[in-house]
Amino acid sequence: MKDLNTFNDYEVGYNIPAKPGMSEDDIQTPCLVLDLDALERNIKKMGDYAAANGMRHRVHGKMHKSVDVAKLQETLGGACGVCCQKVSEAEVFARGGIRDVLVSNQVRHPAKIDRLARIPTYGARAICCVDDVTNVADLSEAAVRHGTQIECLVEIDCGAGRCGVTTTPAVVEIATAIDAAEGLKFAGIQAYQGAMQHLDSYEERKEKIGIAVAMVKDAVDMLRTKGLECDIVGGGGTGSYYFESTSGVYNELQCGSYAFMDADYGRILDKDGKRIDQGEWENAMFILTSVMSHAKADKAIVDAGLKVQSVDSGLPVIYGRDDVEYVKCSDEHGVVMDTAGVLKINDKLKLVPGHCDPTANVHDWYVGVRNGKVECVWPISARGHAY
Repeated sequence: MKDLNTFNDYEVGYNIPAKPGMSEDDIQTPCLVLDLDALERNIKKMGDYAAANGMRHRVHGKMHKSVDVAKLQETLGGACGVCCQKVSEAEVFARGGIRDVLVSNQVRHPAKIDRLARIPTYGARAICCVDDVTNVADLSEAAVRHGTQIECLVEIDCGAGRCGVTTTPAVVEIATAIDAAEGLKFAGIQAYQGAMQHLDSYEERKEKIGIAVAMVKDAVDMLRTKGLECDIVGGGGTGSYYFESTSGVYNELQCGSYAFMDADYGRILDKDGKRIDQGEWENAMFILTSVMSHAKADKAIVDAGLKVQSVDSGLPVIYGRDDVEYVKCSDEHGVVMDTAGVLKINDKLKLVPGHCDPTANVHDWYVGVRNGKVECVWPISARGHAY
């Protein structure tokens, strides 16, 4: 693999937005910029929290899709590995040196199962979720064929209404089948309550996770009577990790957005009624954009439109300013209300995206900045790996 740190074959402004050592002022826009100090503080804070509460933290790689960020989360935050949502995404992390990889999703197509069974050949632990007993034989056959082992978590639908079984007998049936299958290992339970992560109210989130905890505890207790122990009882996100970590049932957190933060997560409230981006976590990822037109006196047009962000969770927020507002976007343009006319051509703004995960997936690079200088440029390694 080419050493991307040399950047010999890359030209700033053509296929890369910056190179290490450049001034922050010379970064080409629009692109994703990481505030490395804020990122490192977020990572260390979550790592310290998990350790203090006796929890493992398996970081969600689908958020940043970056081997470099995942390795920072391991070294600085003590992460035990990564979650991924697709097999190809998991392969990127395994090939990049991450040694404990969970596909926190079902794997059903024969070609995908075959690739999953080959992940251990890269030196990584391979885990996936199962919510249908008929999936077990296919996983087993592939693992035996490749002489590898696939570890399996039974997924419980604890409120998201997507994948997962809803009864303890179903959990036991699938776990028993996994335990008996050649090439497979029953590893525990996956129970992520994704539907409540963005509920503004702390009390509403607490109520929803209480239902999940009760379901998971019942399943864990019943499995134990059958002689099946759970190495992993996983779940927890940026909006709920404090509930799972004090539940007495979960032993592994799977938080993702805490590291970067976005505008949608920033709006939810902590137990004291304070926005979580105003103390609990810091914004560390931004869309850097430049003013390209100010032909209208009250509007500045910037170069960050729909093609560099996802607006499924709302428009981005301009970071650190209340005198201008991002109000509209089309393919290549963003409209910023500037009623006082404070912006000038080529002024740069930092946008906090509405949703960090899909925004990261439309970029090739993260530009890491510290003290006004570009310190690193990291490829978004799993960008587009959605198979």
